[in-house]
Parts: sequence; structure tokens; C-alpha cells
Amino acid sequence: MSRLTKLSTLTAAILLATGAGTAFAADGPIKIGVQAPITGEYAAEGQGIENGVQLLVKQKNEAGGLLGRQIQVIVCDDEGKASQAAICGRKLVNDGVIAVIGTYTSGAALAAAPIYSAANVIQTSDGTSDELTQRGWKTFFRNAPPNSDEAEFVANYFTKVKQYKRIAVLSDRSSYATGLAKATVDALKKNNGNVVAEDFINAGTQDYSAVLTKLKAENPDVLFFSGYYTDGGLIRAQMKQLGMETDFVGGDANQNAAFAKIAGNAAQGAVIVNVPAPENLPYPEAKEFLTSYEKAFGAPPPSIYTLTNADGLRAVFAAIEDTKSTDTSKLIPWLHSMKQPFPGLTGPFTWDDKGERIGSPMSAFEVQADGSYKTIYPTN
Repeated sequence: MSRLTKLSTLTAAILLATGAGTAFAADGPIKIGVQAPITGEYAAEGQGIENGVQLLVKQKNEAGGLLGRQIQVIVCDDEGKASQAAICGRKLVNDGVIAVIGTYTSGAALAAAPIYSAANVIQTSDGTSDELTQRGWKTFFRNAPPNSDEAEFVANYFTKVKQYKRIAVLSDRSSYATGLAKATVDALKKNNGNVVAEDFINAGTQDYSAVLTKLKAENPDVLFFSGYYTDGGLIRAQMKQLGMETDFVGGDANQNAAFAKIAGNAAQGAVIVNVPAPENLPYPEAKEFLTSYEKAFGAPPPSIYTLTNADGLRAVFAAIEDTKSTDTSKLIPWLHSMKQPFPGLTGPFTWDDKGERIGSPMSAFEVQADGSYKTIYPTN
């Protein structure tokens, strides 16, 4: 272990023992961490998160930085895996970051969250597992709606708007997908929805014809898939190959530009439930960000999660500027008790005392022939 690593570890231990916040050298750079799946099956999302952070930091540094200091980004690739996420958590804490933006999957967020909590390092993440805001981690701030909110939206949409009579629910075995599937089934039953089948896939299997054939026999009107876009696109394509005319509705993790590429022509007509897609955001800040992002990286963000994570960083910037401090013992209370909604790229929001985002409207949008999205509910 190097002298620098020993010093960082000792500093973190002292801060933890005294209950202090995290605030490193006042004359050096302000260190912001990114924990995301930069490689692996969710690399498109992870790279979008990193790009969004790098873009905002570059803009802020060019404008003079924060408190007269430049900002340094330190990236750790968690590959979307819990084991690697814990390694990232320890590394970023030892590197002296005051806040971490990410990660994408709930399993990875859950693995790193207690590490950040112990070091009093802020974590803003898209992990939607309800557990993330129920463990008492004051350092955790959710960028996206929790599973329970999405489940209630889906149940209302299925039973009252579409009036489906026979509903099938398919999940993978990740903490995010199983949590969303269970919450959705519970919400459907409360709304007197008729769930005729519940089943699982092993993510990354590629061939889902066996489970789809079994579900087809139940003659469902709709299949709700709670897993990720890498499997969702294949499931949609294989449903068409099997002559399965059942409607496909994907949970929020299917909202990625790669979904349409994977599904091919079968993508058209699929419906995805999430907060609004990037191109559907009406806010001036969002339009400016999207223009800057495409200019910098030659393509639009892969999904809305680039922008929700950008909102997490922008709120941390605002906390530093308002408190005139990088001490997390001051920043964390500020984030929990914003006096008025923060003007996010994804709309105005605040965080409650548990780190739950308040102000995240859900929508259902249909994939068009060109891979773009059309909002179909609500329509106003």
C-alpha cells in the first residue's frame, strides 16, 4: 500500500470516527467520482453517465470552477456488478471524492451505498430498488422514481387506460427487476388486474423462445418485462418471430437507444414506461444540454439516465455554491432540504429526508419505426 493510499485511508477513518463530513484540501481540485458500467452489457448507459458528467465539469471548469477551484473527475468502472461496485466504492473513497455520480443498476448501487455512507460521501444514483432509501443512508440520493412509483403507474395504465384482461409479467433475477416485477404484480392485484402468468429469464441467455412459448399458451393481452434493454430488445424480437401478437411493455430499464437496434423491425409499437425520454423534455436547460452533448460526443445521450445523473451532479454543484463549502456535513443537509425545487434538466425536483426524489412524472411512450419515442400516456 502506498503512502498516499495509507494517508487517504487514515483520513477517512478519522472522519468516520469523529462523525465529520468529507472535505479535502481547500487548495486542490474538488474531486467528483463517477461509478458506472463503462464496460459490460450496460456499457452504453455507463458511458452516457460518464460523458454527461465530463461535459458538465468541463463547462464549469471553463467558467472558473467552484469556489475558485477546478473540478477533477475520477471514474471507476463497476461493470454493472455488485462485486465490482464494492471495489469502486472503496477506491473512490480512498481517492478523496466528496460525491459520486452513479451507478446505473440497483445491485451495484446497493453494494456501494454503505461504503459511501460510512465515509459520508454523497451518492446520487438511478438505482430504483426501494431498499436504497429504506436503509437510512443519509448520503444516498435517488435520481429516478423508485420501483413502487413505476409499479403504480403501470397498474393504472394497464387496468384503467388499456383495460387489459390478461396480463403476463416477466423478470430477470436482478434485484432491480425482481423488485419491480413484485411491486407491479402487487399493484395490479390491488387494481383488480388479472395476472395470468409470472416468469423469469436468466439475463444474457439470448434465446428466450422457451419461456415465451410457455407465456404464449396463457394468451396474455400484454407482457410486462421488468428487466434491462439488452434482453428486452431480444424478447420483443423473439415474440414477433413466434407470432406472439401480445403487446410488449417494458419497464424503465428498457429505455435506451440500443433497445430498437437489438429488436430491429420488431421494436416498432413496443411501449416503454419511464420518466420522459430526452427528446421529449420541454425544459430550456435540457435542450441546451442535449445540444452541447451531441456536439461534444457526436450522438445524443443513450437514454434519460444520462440526464438524471447530470441532474444529480448539477444539484451537488448548487449545494457547493450555496454553502460555499465542500464539507459534506454541510452539503448533505442542504440537498435534503432544498428551499425550493431544483430546476433540473428532467424537471423541477427536491429530495426528501430519505433521499427520495420528489417530482418525477412517469409516462408511457411508444417506439416508432425510426427508433424515436412518441408519448402515448399521459397525452397532455
